[in-house]
Amino acid sequence: MALFNTLFGTRRARANASGTALRAAELLRSANALIQLSEGEALTVVGYMEMRHCAEGEAIIRQGDSGGSGDDGFMALVVDGEVTVEALNVSRVDAQTVNVLGPGHLMGEMSLMDGAARSATCTASTEVRCAVLTRDALEALIAEEPATAAKLLSAVALRLSRRLREADSKLRLYSQLVFSMQQEIDRLVPDLD
Repeated sequence: MALFNTLFGTRRARANASGTALRAAELLRSANALIQLSEGEALTVVGYMEMRHCAEGEAIIRQGDSGGSGDDGFMALVVDGEVTVEALNVSRVDAQTVNVLGPGHLMGEMSLMDGAARSATCTASTEVRCAVLTRDALEALIAEEPATAAKLLSAVALRLSRRLREADSKLRLYSQLVFSMQQEIDRLVPDLD
């Protein structure tokens, strides 16, 4: 228990002492991230995160990377800077910009949860500072702070659920557009049978 108190006390002291950690905790609670966390819970989570500096042009996450490619699954919170999210689609040779993320935005939460291949590449558009939660750190959080970990996982699940609903809505819209286009093609090009 003494080791636990020493370890936990050090994590919380590190988070409370660092201005960057306090900013990360504030950003973690933003509407773009995990607003459901309390200030104390956000500080606890930040105590398990590592600060990373990324140079302009550096790939923070690479599409297709997974555990087998050395990416153990992590989630990153942008603290400072700007990140461009790009995805390479089947029908395209060049990657397509999907989003641009700034302070308070999360990236990589799907791979943190399931360890599967990354769905997009996230590249630092400027110099970037981010707070990273690795899978190992998440497991330590679960073991040492189960209530906070449960709240974090619930907030991530809610975030992923919202993204899934948005994707579902877009897929329905695209399906309607394809159907309408097919009807117009059928009207313009009569069946030659």
